[in-house]
Amino acid sequence: MNIEQKIRSVKDYPKEGIDFKDITTLLKDKDAFKYSIDEIAKYLKDKNVDLVVGPEARGFIMGTPVAYAINAGFVPVRKPGKLPADVESFEYDLEYGTDTLEIHKDAILEGQRVAIVDDLLATGGTTRATAKLIEKLGGKVVAMAFLIELEFLNGRDKVSEYDIKSLVKY
Repeated sequence: MNIEQKIRSVKDYPKEGIDFKDITTLLKDKDAFKYSIDEIAKYLKDKNVDLVVGPEARGFIMGTPVAYAINAGFVPVRKPGKLPADVESFEYDLEYGTDTLEIHKDAILEGQRVAIVDDLLATGGTTRATAKLIEKLGGKVVAMAFLIELEFLNGRDKVSEYDIKSLVKY
């Protein structure tokens, strides 16, 4: 199945010059959505994954069904102030400024095998921060899987030490 045809491009969103890749058109197509989840699950099937971690918010959409499909748990990574229990934080640089991600301190146990699943690998900042949070808690990042990779932003370079799969590359 050519899922790239199911992804809508929205010109000049959120600002002029950006060609936004909108996955809502893929998500509403039951066959394309199922295919995408199945392909990521197939990639992770033999990696003995204990947990799938999904960054806010589309990582929740992609990661939860993948976790179910491979019989793994799911852990959300969120923006500050969204998680109710004790958290571990990681601050990372953006092009202009910084951002922070958080995870519950008890979400990952020492030695657990973790896959990061998200909709998009762009600059790699969020993905790298997510990996560092997992490692801070003692988890081992065994794979990363994305629906889309924007190759021209070179995000893979920031996470090149990890095993990475992207279903669609622009």
